[in-house]
Amino acid sequence: PGLGICEWLLTILSFLFVIMTFPISVWFCMKVVREYERAIVFRLGRLLPGRARGPGLFFFLPCLDTYHKVDLRLKTLEIPFHQVVTKDMVTLEIDAVCYYRLENASLLLTTLTSISSAIQLLVQTTTKRLLAHRAFSELLLERKSISQEIKVALDAVTGCWGIKVERTEINNVQLPAEVRQSLAVEAEAQRQAKVRVIAAEGEKAASESLRMAAEILSSAPAAAQLRYLHALHSLTAEKPAAFILPLPLDAM
Repeated sequence: PGLGICEWLLTILSFLFVIMTFPISVWFCMKVVREYERAIVFRLGRLLPGRARGPGLFFFLPCLDTYHKVDLRLKTLEIPFHQVVTKDMVTLEIDAVCYYRLENASLLLTTLTSISSAIQLLVQTTTKRLLAHRAFSELLLERKSISQEIKVALDAVTGCWGIKVERTEINNVQLPAEVRQSLAVEAEAQRQAKVRVIAAEGEKAASESLRMAAEILSSAPAAAQLRYLHALHSLTAEKPAAFILPLPLDAM
């Protein structure tokens, strides 16, 4: 549709030439695309209507048509480190990985010139926009949910380009030196607090055990004498030998 007179004449002449030289021209008019590929055919610069050609054989006019193959397999794009600012004004550098595939080959060829550059810039700007509403602690603890949120935001835009974003992952997070130092100080303070709590719990358990032992010894005088003799035996077993002057238990 929309072809001019000259374009119609060239198309008809090309078809006649193919028919007249059919046994030979057929080898130049048939092309093969693989299962994971699609061919987009342009005739005199116009995109031919209908879906993309393939997989298998497709027909085109060698004199008037040009075609472009598009790979539909899943592709990986590494997003380099870029700077973002969180909600609590922490400056970070993060990199990401984006997995995408080409969903509409015809729309893609007529919309974008550089797929990787467009997706890379879109991921960077989307990440900056979304992390501006997230705190630094949320980024560290909820990385998976943030990656899913970025993926949904990307897919809403790239769908108009014929691209389907399958997955987006935040790979590494680089912190400034002052942020790392403050986190180290905070972690050390938390460790010291845990040590004090454990020591206090140990003292409490030991005092409970001593109280129970004292109650048992006070109820059985013979047990106290045996404990006294066991302590004397432990002292004499040391090297060098200790001199012991036993006193009556009642006097003690």
